[in-house]
Amino acid sequence: MNMPQTLSPVSLLHSVEAANTEGAVPTQNALQAVFTHLGLTVRSAAAEVGSSKSVIHRILTVGAWPKTGGVELHERFCAYLLQRGIPAEQVVEALVIKQFGHGMHEHAMAAPEAEEETDEATTTEEDPMLLQNQALSPEARKHFGLPRSPFVDDVQSPDDVFQSPSVRYVRASLMDAANHHGFVAVVGESGAGKSTLAEDLEERIKAEGREVLVIRPYVLAMEQNDAKGKTLKSGHIAEAIAAALDPQAKVKSSPEARFAQVHQMLKDSRRAGRRHLLLVEEAHCLPNATLKHLKRFLELKDGMQRLLGVALIAQPELRDRLNSQNAEVREVMQRCEIVELAPLDAELEGYLRHKFARFELKYEDVFAPDAADAIRARLIHVPRGGRPIDARSICHPLVVNNLVCRAMNAAARAAWPKVDAQVIAGC
Repeated sequence: MNMPQTLSPVSLLHSVEAANTEGAVPTQNALQAVFTHLGLTVRSAAAEVGSSKSVIHRILTVGAWPKTGGVELHERFCAYLLQRGIPAEQVVEALVIKQFGHGMHEHAMAAPEAEEETDEATTTEEDPMLLQNQALSPEARKHFGLPRSPFVDDVQSPDDVFQSPSVRYVRASLMDAANHHGFVAVVGESGAGKSTLAEDLEERIKAEGREVLVIRPYVLAMEQNDAKGKTLKSGHIAEAIAAALDPQAKVKSSPEARFAQVHQMLKDSRRAGRRHLLLVEEAHCLPNATLKHLKRFLELKDGMQRLLGVALIAQPELRDRLNSQNAEVREVMQRCEIVELAPLDAELEGYLRHKFARFELKYEDVFAPDAADAIRARLIHVPRGGRPIDARSICHPLVVNNLVCRAMNAAARAAWPKVDAQVIAGC
């Protein structure tokens, strides 16, 4: 198809429509090749054409255009590439759409339902795709020589847990609370590895033969108030303790008798040589009253010996509540050590090396030298309406896993030997 370089965007639009109507097979990597040639990034292209990074990413990787405003966006993209000096025939090749059999109508350019986003959703700085689970494709596993994904069922023993300085401190704090009946709250963002460390604690207690009973109340429907779900009350905690100490015991019905019964059961168990740790996940959903009552569980003693330690596993909302001026939780704040799981950041390369070493694959076999810096830069979040000073890292294991899986899938589709900064920018 020979066309003059001066062809207008509207004429280009008709040419692309004709190419699609004729049944031309779309070359999904043509646009990626243009981006590589010009050194473009998803962020810069999104700013130039007035769209979001996630929309540009879908166009770049699978040729899927948005349902709303797709025609106008396509026209702006044509003009953008022409202004960058790309010959018109290459623009036509690069912008052949995925749904190529139906013409350039709004319904023909619609992305698959699962990928459709509203304008409001795509204007947020934190790309929601970063939080979506991403599977490593069979094509990518073959491309990089992996028998299976290193990010699925990847933690099956304590040796599988990556030991960053932050993780080591959290592990030590949890074990100290178990051994010496302390009070600790492990706080971290979603995907930071909090639940993994709680499971790791139980595995280490078993492996080391420690006489520590970990008591875990069920929190499946727990919410901070009864309007959204079911609150976890101190009575429920007492029932969980009694059931863990003696599954056959019949718990007393009156509150006074029930707590006296639990206190005596803890005394008997402690005199038999056992220690006890109450471990509550999703603790940011605990109501203030229950948080306050945890102090009273800690005060259960046999003489001067504490009978129970408490470990809370929570998202940062708990830290904010405990650091507030709320008088209801002041006593808890004064006694609870808050330990935060830090982002990987400087430990990113070590984390990825650890993951791939479990499959006898070297980090350098998958990533180019500029990949780690690109991942760190990609995983910076600025809240809506925030300033640069409000930026924070979301470089946590689960988010890293999702981003790396998408990048490895994209590299395999493009037949690129390694994941580099350009691939990361497109994800």
